[in-house]
Amino acid sequence: MNRIFLTLFAVLLAISGTAQVRGKIEIPNLNGFITLKCDFHIHTVFSDGLVWPTVRISEAHREGLDAIAITDHIEYRPYNRDVVGSHNRSYEIAAPAAKAAGIILIKGSEITRAMPPGHHNALFLTDSDPLDQADYMDAFNAAKKQNAFIFWNHPGWDAQQPDTTLWFAEHTRLLEQGLMHGIEVVNGQYFPEAHRWCLEKNLTMIGTSDVHDAARYDLVKGAHRTMTLVFAKEASEQGIREALDNRRTAIYHGENLIGEERYLKELFERALDIKMEKSANSVRITIKNNSDLIFRLKKTKHDERLVYFRTYNIVPQGQHTITVRFQDGIQGGDMNFNVENLLVGPHQGMNYTLKL
Repeated sequence: MNRIFLTLFAVLLAISGTAQVRGKIEIPNLNGFITLKCDFHIHTVFSDGLVWPTVRISEAHREGLDAIAITDHIEYRPYNRDVVGSHNRSYEIAAPAAKAAGIILIKGSEITRAMPPGHHNALFLTDSDPLDQADYMDAFNAAKKQNAFIFWNHPGWDAQQPDTTLWFAEHTRLLEQGLMHGIEVVNGQYFPEAHRWCLEKNLTMIGTSDVHDAARYDLVKGAHRTMTLVFAKEASEQGIREALDNRRTAIYHGENLIGEERYLKELFERALDIKMEKSANSVRITIKNNSDLIFRLKKTKHDERLVYFRTYNIVPQGQHTITVRFQDGIQGGDMNFNVENLLVGPHQGMNYTLKL
């Protein structure tokens, strides 16, 4: 009878936790892919987090996320005198609430070791308990046996790399043995070295909140947690896994988007409706931003017979008018600018040309 009562209580908690209005973040889909908003690194009281697992579901629902992975530490459980259970327990508790809220919940765990190799998250696990191993390679191989997707967490974390963010021989070993598939390019802060490594080594770019306490974001003012944008063929766990395996991600961090140029360029073009009205001596460009993203444009080298302002901020859900003047009889040309907050390389904004 007690077990039945507890089960009913858990279901009621799940339902009550999702009664709030679901948030929405307007980010365009790509051609053939759905843009899913995901956070693959969060914690609960089953490791060193400060909230019950169902709270993570209600937060995700409120903030407009599509998928999360609860990744409690395997080796670090400071509340284990009071919160007892297997390493699967936080997932088991959160799963009914996730189903009720329409949130894709991915089973994960954090392998927590000193540097090298540091902390890593393993996603798409079937059983987290076998990862509880003395030797870190045994823990990684236990995850590999379950076909986990593994990524390196916060490579530039000051507590583990106080002076310089380094790639160690241990990371080469993990990569060569199929035990590392991605890196957190953003966790609280942006790690340009990780951005470069992802591009050089064909690793998936991940951005996470690594939230431990209750998530607090001023959604009314446009604030949001750091998240991974996953360009998936379908909105499912399988769709997310396929996209991660094929590196179809970008990171949404503050006002910045970070990722491969091919994806950021398409996001930029799909977010904006651009119309031009030409006259003899100028062209009037009207830009409508249909997304919740901001785009910061800075003029770059161009034909000086085209005269336009140095910078433009294309605000979310806003409209902006740009007038380009023609001089010395020119009737068109290339309007060149850099989208400074779309990072296609370490601290490198995306160059873009609008043909007039």
